[in-house]
Amino acid sequence: MASPPRSPGQPNRPCSEDGIPVVDLAVLVNGDARERSQAVRHLGRACQDWGFFMVTNHGVPEDLQSAMMDACKELFGLPPEQKAEFMDAGPMDPVRVGTGFNSAVDGARYWRDYVKMFAHPELHCPAKPDGLRGVAAEYAARTRGLLLELTAAISESLGLPAGRIAERLDLGSCFQILVGNHYPPCAAGPDDDDGAVGLPAHSDHGLLTLLFQNGVDGLQVKHDGRWLLAKPIPGSFFVIAGDQLEIVSNGRYKGVLHRALVDRAQARMSCVSLLGPCLDAVVKPVPELAVPPLGLEFRGVKYRDYMEHQQSNKLNEKGALDLVRVQRHILTDTNRLEL
Repeated sequence: MASPPRSPGQPNRPCSEDGIPVVDLAVLVNGDARERSQAVRHLGRACQDWGFFMVTNHGVPEDLQSAMMDACKELFGLPPEQKAEFMDAGPMDPVRVGTGFNSAVDGARYWRDYVKMFAHPELHCPAKPDGLRGVAAEYAARTRGLLLELTAAISESLGLPAGRIAERLDLGSCFQILVGNHYPPCAAGPDDDDGAVGLPAHSDHGLLTLLFQNGVDGLQVKHDGRWLLAKPIPGSFFVIAGDQLEIVSNGRYKGVLHRALVDRAQARMSCVSLLGPCLDAVVKPVPELAVPPLGLEFRGVKYRDYMEHQQSNKLNEKGALDLVRVQRHILTDTNRLEL
């Protein structure tokens, strides 16, 4: 990925008005030693305290973002017969189009339309609309480069070499998904102060998720026990820490709970680029982060198996992590801790 220039309209600021951390990628890539050191520490605090931040000066052109959103919008407007082959796809199929997270499992249809496309190591894409494949390929490549740059800096923030996490997760063969979401307007019920739910509270199954939206707010993150509406700085992306970052960091960094609310008057759209380990990588904590007295918080799991487990079951906040969480219990008769 080309080194992003510092935009004069996007100053390096530590947080937004509502306290959400802001990370300047240009400083992480091109800053002098002092600037980089400060930026890496700030990034680490954002991952530890929030699991969520905004990234500015990221180098992904605004016209490419707009083209990606326009192509997804065009897809949602296609006649049903042109999307039919993807409407009944399962959780691990490379292209899915539909409504709801997995209505066969959930017994519910969330208030959204979506398209999900596996984008790396190989791009899978509907044939229509005509321009989608070219735009998706470029958008996937640019955002993948951005997420890999952030991963290297996150590795440094943990006191590891820049390439350590990438090595552990085989990010040279990383898995990437592109998602387009469309949330039609919906008036909430009289007892629902927050609004209708487009997607309920959950953490992402991957390593890092990149998101931008169409100017209609709706993304909420849980911070310090309360839900906070995320309002982006113009030109920024939201970055969401996922379950694999929590596992590989041995719980030092958390996959953040987030949800999508629906606006009462306007349609909301978002575009997501999710980066995950190689599907066949066995993800477990970096040994250097599991030294006594903490020990291992998670056992190893193949990413493919974890993703399939999370995608095939009803969304239950961070319940999927229970699959790999080390269960500790006290043996009262011996008064000792056992794993």
